[in-house]
Amino acid sequence: MGLFDKLAGWLGLKKKEVHVLCLGLDNSGKTTIINKLKPSNAQTQDIVPTIGFSIEKFKTSSLSFTVFDMSGQGRYRNLWEHYYKEGQAIIFVIDSSDKLRMVVAKEELDTLLNHPDIKHRRIPILFFANKMDLRDAVSSVKVSQLLSLENIKDKPWHICASDALKGEGLQEGVDWLQDQIQAMKT
Repeated sequence: MGLFDKLAGWLGLKKKEVHVLCLGLDNSGKTTIINKLKPSNAQTQDIVPTIGFSIEKFKTSSLSFTVFDMSGQGRYRNLWEHYYKEGQAIIFVIDSSDKLRMVVAKEELDTLLNHPDIKHRRIPILFFANKMDLRDAVSSVKVSQLLSLENIKDKPWHICASDALKGEGLQEGVDWLQDQIQAMKT
């Protein structure tokens, strides 16, 4: 059973569709994370870089997920904003070993948070500090500091250290996101 199957079961939702935006710079691990979150029978072995965007739809017994896997390449990042209105949750993936582009990730996050379709909404944001298995990776606490996450006061957010290839840290993130979506329903 994939993590989205578990999320659907925990939520106890009936035929509800949840739109999740998966954002982050190119090569941060977004597609690999999405693949690990799919039901095990829908996971693919070969992960290729996303060009533009891809939409992953999968259904569980009680929930339909639409995950927008948005390319993090510079020329495609301006497309992200076209999906903000539909998004009910955001997964923002950071390559924790790429210290040189951490500033770019922060700039993209700031642009996202200040966009009119996001700014005044209480949308949960899950951060994956990915690639923690690499030698040059910085801790999730350091990633949080570099991105100034403590300044996000009007949205629930959480950061998890992760290794998408092994699936490590993903369950913690899904558990938190599940709690946030459930809280929005009450």
